[in-house]
Amino acid sequence: MASGAPKTVYDIFQSMEYGPSVSSSSAAARSWLEQHSESLGLFVDGKFVSPVERQTIPATDSSGAALCSIICAKDEDVSACVSSASAGFKAWSEQSAHHRSKVLLRLARTLQRYSQCVSELCDLSQCPSSPSALVRLAQYYAGWAQLRDTLMPDWTPRGVVAVVVSDDCPFYSIWLKALPALAMGNAVIVVPGVKMAPPALLLAQVFMEAGLPAGVLNVITGDCSLGAKVAQSFHVSYLTYCGSKQDGEHLAKQLAGWGVPWSLSLSVSAMCPFIIFESADIDSAVDGVIEAAFKKSKDWQWVLCVQESVWDSVVARLKLRMTGMKCVPLANQTHRGLVDTAVKEALQQGATLIQSCPPPSTGGLYPPTVLCGLAPPCSAVTTPPPGPLLPLLSFRSAVEGVTLGNHSPHGQAASIWTEDLTLALEAARSLRVGSVWVNSHSVTDPSLLQSGRRDSGTCTDGGREGLYQFLWPSLAPRLPRSTPRSLDYSMFGTTASTFMVPEGFDPSSVPRSCSQFIGGKLCKADSGCSRAVRSPGGAVLAHCPEGGRKDIRNAVEAALKVQPGWQKKSTAARAHSLYALADSLDKRRRDMAASIQGQTGFSMNEAEKEVELSISRLSDWAARCDKQSGVVPPLPQTGSAFLIPEALGVVGVVLPDTRPLLPLVSLLGAAVAMGNAVIMVASEKHPLPAIDFTEVLQMSDIPGGVVSVITGGRDQLTQALANHSEIQAIWYWGTVEGCQFIQHTCCSPLKRMWLHCKEEEEEDKERGRYWTHPSPSFKEEMWREAVVWKSVWIPTA
Repeated sequence: MASGAPKTVYDIFQSMEYGPSVSSSSAAARSWLEQHSESLGLFVDGKFVSPVERQTIPATDSSGAALCSIICAKDEDVSACVSSASAGFKAWSEQSAHHRSKVLLRLARTLQRYSQCVSELCDLSQCPSSPSALVRLAQYYAGWAQLRDTLMPDWTPRGVVAVVVSDDCPFYSIWLKALPALAMGNAVIVVPGVKMAPPALLLAQVFMEAGLPAGVLNVITGDCSLGAKVAQSFHVSYLTYCGSKQDGEHLAKQLAGWGVPWSLSLSVSAMCPFIIFESADIDSAVDGVIEAAFKKSKDWQWVLCVQESVWDSVVARLKLRMTGMKCVPLANQTHRGLVDTAVKEALQQGATLIQSCPPPSTGGLYPPTVLCGLAPPCSAVTTPPPGPLLPLLSFRSAVEGVTLGNHSPHGQAASIWTEDLTLALEAARSLRVGSVWVNSHSVTDPSLLQSGRRDSGTCTDGGREGLYQFLWPSLAPRLPRSTPRSLDYSMFGTTASTFMVPEGFDPSSVPRSCSQFIGGKLCKADSGCSRAVRSPGGAVLAHCPEGGRKDIRNAVEAALKVQPGWQKKSTAARAHSLYALADSLDKRRRDMAASIQGQTGFSMNEAEKEVELSISRLSDWAARCDKQSGVVPPLPQTGSAFLIPEALGVVGVVLPDTRPLLPLVSLLGAAVAMGNAVIMVASEKHPLPAIDFTEVLQMSDIPGGVVSVITGGRDQLTQALANHSEIQAIWYWGTVEGCQFIQHTCCSPLKRMWLHCKEEEEEDKERGRYWTHPSPSFKEEMWREAVVWKSVWIPTA
């Protein structure tokens, strides 16, 4: 055959050579880069701008050749970008939902015309993405833009949203965040990594051609500190980040004290279990393993868990299937050193290798490799290096397989393989991950949620649930924007408050000595200390325990023992318990009203109204227990999906001083109704009604440990809650300094946060109208803060 003659399909399959390189089939992308003189500026106010005297960064292709140069924005560029976005938000949010929907539909059509250029530029930039997937995103969120005012009437857009995405993420992840933000009426500032900058700027141009008003979408490029600079502007209302855990934590700490809510999607290098049960179709499962673990660009790291009864069969098929596979290119030479170190350590720990061919002595290529027989604590399993390495572990029973799947600190996704539907659904329920694929892997669609657990993030993307991060409940107070306070994080809450004892004070004259409620029992503080609680007139009413770190620890231990069982109870059983709690409170309504009056100085009529509202609020949550269900979304492909709300786990709640009882039962009801355990820090100013309520709790049938009530200094107990690794979320009503401390501390270990500033509430002249007359959106927000979402995908023929 002549060297210039085209090869047949048979010849290609015989040689298994790579097809033409990207550089030889990227005419459209290179033409677009040439139009910009291979020097891309910023996209601000609907046009490309190239400020002078700016440092530039080269963007390279897979071979290391320069594609173009990227501008590093300065502070004045950030200011111009944020000002443009603020003006764009005003114009965009005032337009009708129908108009916003039409713009996104035009975007979908325009994307189809640019599909070849987009695909080529993504390939050149080493962040491949399917244009059809982007078109599907635009069409999906055009529908939600149309329906927002109808289905979410009590929610308003946040304002200017910053979307920060690192180079390690798929290009798709930018628009999975930016498009829903735009659909809900926000303006968006995209801060991409260097690799993603060229296709992100191309997409911004496509948006403008589709009719998006100037300033509604801006793209600004630069170094890793740019995301924090953008979010620290007072015009930015929210930040969402996708990237590595280390960079996400650093960004979160930079934003502590600025009053900017944020969410993190830490999917990069997330370790995801690929579990093969003995009832699986082994051939299909092994094909799935090869495709998931060894493709050139993969979204997650995988660990293969195989039941012992089919171990030999799986290993034999892996050896056969990997025969002749070619080496996979690594991102850079540094990764080669990490891979070599991981393989050497695994061999020292007794692992055996399955490789398609011997690895080259040097260079950026490495063969697909399976590390057989590793132990779960091995570093190649817990912190795998980037590259084509697949750890292989074994398990005996199905329960052990699920336990092994939950061994990772990450909670991004899992793939389970079995022909037993009952086993598949039970395993999917038990795995602590955000996405579960049955007999498949890596299935994505805008209607399928992507929700991280534990170290994989606090963000929910996709579907209707993913829209709420870009909306704000009407009439709800927001965190005040300010510059960070001077705060020593290591000393926050370590100094107990001091109380002056009146001269000649007689302890026997105190009417009562109170206890806190931990593990279903009344007990004193572990420190043995107590504090005086006074009436509005200054008289000492009681001595309350001065709780501390050990009390929080004891409460968490009790909660961890009972919360899994409480979550597994039927919704009807949880509803019955809350109804019974409401009835018990009703029987003690006069005593509770007297407690509120004596502690706060409210009139008896006002105190009775608060008790009545508290009884009603508990009944509301009891009624919602078995009414809040999951969703079965319609999908454009064959298969079935379930979106399931699940309990967070252990929730720490720091209660406000505005009302002594109503916030307690409102938040307790929301958390407990969804299967969580809750540790409540009583109002520092008015703790007695909360203590009296524990007597109602003690007589209820809610298991001991599901609810704990601790009294003491707010800062000391907040510090203990924030630093406890087993607490999954913190709901906080307190000071600006407390909010800043939680934002700084709760990114490692990562926790979900719901923060409110006490200073804002004190401006409410109607004594807590936020609690007494909550809007429907506030109740819905309360419920959404109490759950985390899981998507389960089951393919069908």
